[in-house]
Amino acid sequence: MIIRTEFPYGTTHEDVRIPLPDGVELYARIWRPVTDEPVPALLEYLPYRLTDWTAPRDRQRHPWYAGHGYASVRVDVRGHGCSGGLPGDEYDARELADGVAVVEWLAAQEWCTGAVGMFGIAWGGCNSLQVAALAPEPLKAVVTVCSTDDRYDNGGHYMGGSVLAVDMHAWAATMLAFAGRPPDPHHVGDGWRAQWLDRLEAVEPLVHTWLSHQTRDAYWRQGSVCEDYGAIGAAVLAVGGWHDPYRDTVLRLVEHLPKARVRGLIGPWSHQYPDRGLAPGPAIGFLQETLRWWDHWLKGADNGVMDEPLLRAWISDTHPPATVYEELPGRWVGEVSWPSAHVIPVPYVFRGGPVAVASPQHTGLDAGRFSPFGNDADLPPDQREEDAKSACFEFPVGGGEPVEILGRPSVTLRLRLDVPYGQVVARLCDVAPDGSSTLVTRGALNLSARQGRDRAVPWPVGSYEDVTFELNGIGHAFPPGHRIRLAVSSAYWPWIWPRAGSEAGWTLDPAGSSVTLPVRAASPEREGGIVFEPAEQSEPLGVSFPATLDEPRPERLVVRDVARGTWRLEVDPRHGGTRIHPDGLEYGEDATEVYEIQDGDPLSARACSQWRIRLHRPELGWDARVETRSEIACDEGGFVTTNEVVCREGEEVVFHRTWERRLPRSAG
Repeated sequence: MIIRTEFPYGTTHEDVRIPLPDGVELYARIWRPVTDEPVPALLEYLPYRLTDWTAPRDRQRHPWYAGHGYASVRVDVRGHGCSGGLPGDEYDARELADGVAVVEWLAAQEWCTGAVGMFGIAWGGCNSLQVAALAPEPLKAVVTVCSTDDRYDNGGHYMGGSVLAVDMHAWAATMLAFAGRPPDPHHVGDGWRAQWLDRLEAVEPLVHTWLSHQTRDAYWRQGSVCEDYGAIGAAVLAVGGWHDPYRDTVLRLVEHLPKARVRGLIGPWSHQYPDRGLAPGPAIGFLQETLRWWDHWLKGADNGVMDEPLLRAWISDTHPPATVYEELPGRWVGEVSWPSAHVIPVPYVFRGGPVAVASPQHTGLDAGRFSPFGNDADLPPDQREEDAKSACFEFPVGGGEPVEILGRPSVTLRLRLDVPYGQVVARLCDVAPDGSSTLVTRGALNLSARQGRDRAVPWPVGSYEDVTFELNGIGHAFPPGHRIRLAVSSAYWPWIWPRAGSEAGWTLDPAGSSVTLPVRAASPEREGGIVFEPAEQSEPLGVSFPATLDEPRPERLVVRDVARGTWRLEVDPRHGGTRIHPDGLEYGEDATEVYEIQDGDPLSARACSQWRIRLHRPELGWDARVETRSEIACDEGGFVTTNEVVCREGEEVVFHRTWERRLPRSAG
């Protein structure tokens, strides 16, 4: 990592309030180059609190952009951080309308040329695309990282029409805790407490809404840019990582947007900006790469950025299973079109007689983290235990050349169910000569969603049907002497929430079943030539992390209660811990997630998250605490959720509320 302290421009920054049409003001921090000439503006727009939670990350990139001739702007979404207003739903119409207003406000400032770009990762990457689909005239270009174009089936709530227990629950619990954090009196003054209480009265656990829409209805279509790619007028640089759950968005964007204004980049990364150096690497000079994008689209520079291949992608070489890799072996390749004429779908046909599959309910405990962040226990370990609970079909890699894949594999399975509902999960693994099994990619299908994610159709009991679904995209090379393994299971907890009756599993008929791999034909004239500068950032913020006396918890701990027949996964998501900011703020957070299930009983599934957050300014005598507890269970009638929020100022409880809801299970 190269830390830059000198730039083409000197920089300055200020905190301002951006007025919205309804009178609410959003809190913004603006870094600008020291120049008398107007410059384009870049916007990152998030609910994650620019004055504390994202401040270290913001400092890595916003001053860097300012030093290269841009006004780089970080804005908190309405109802979060130091912004005014009340919190709303994820990517709701109000948030997007506010985003349009901010773009137009930036373009109208005397220091701005009138050209605006928008960028972000995860939430910020998603609303960048969604604001672009509303087509405000000043918005000329977008860089969207680890984002989704489909809020339902690729947004962390559902997967293949199935409820994502691990992320639906954990993310809703996280956002409940985040929404409970108070404004900081250091920035908003004495009115912070009244503003905090107003927000708390307006808070509603997002899981209530998300579980109330179990098929892909109008709620999920709002904000899903895949509904109309043609509405996006801005140029789009779409970026993802093969270890990020949202990487398929990159493949769809380069397929559906006009080639003249889209480029895609997929590396080996997790759910992180590619310059941060977090596992797995290698990191790249991502800020320099995006600067080329901004210079072309916002300043009119003829710098060759659009001469790059439509898609630049990392192909991983084979590697032993591990939960973390500092760097993965592999290489960069480029494709000038997508779908590529050089990627051929090759079917691998299953063999053998019908096999009954009734996977134990704890199948999936070795799935790894749904959204890896670069921590030590994020990625899936050796898959042999999971494979033993699945039906496996293997294909040896012979000859002298590897089988190299790039894109989305698909499976076609001929199944028979003796109950109306079920799930199927398919995992593609690279099996080494020593028997170790490395997860390459996977996919899932709720069998009631086999005719479309917008409906729930019970299975005709006792009948065979063919179902086809895609696995997540990947770039991977299977070497000679290895085996390609396709493992299919009827359970995958805690990723997929089980349904009553699903413990019966299903019967798979290999006749008519297959996996189709997107095999890429390597060609010397198309290889090489893709290089990136070393990663660099601006000077860090200087946050310190004090040592504590607490014994560190394991990141992921699996506990088996032999007598009860239960399996328990305990997770420490390690979002940030305790840190002290240079302005004196002490920010502490601690979170735990627990997922429990009993073999043979899908209705025993339970998920529970607890959060504890403290914000402390000793110089002001300010001490605010937020504690939350969120639980989900499911019985014969549907989901049962319990959420509790307790907020304190010092030792005084200023807010306490518990929500208990029953939400019928109509699909999912």
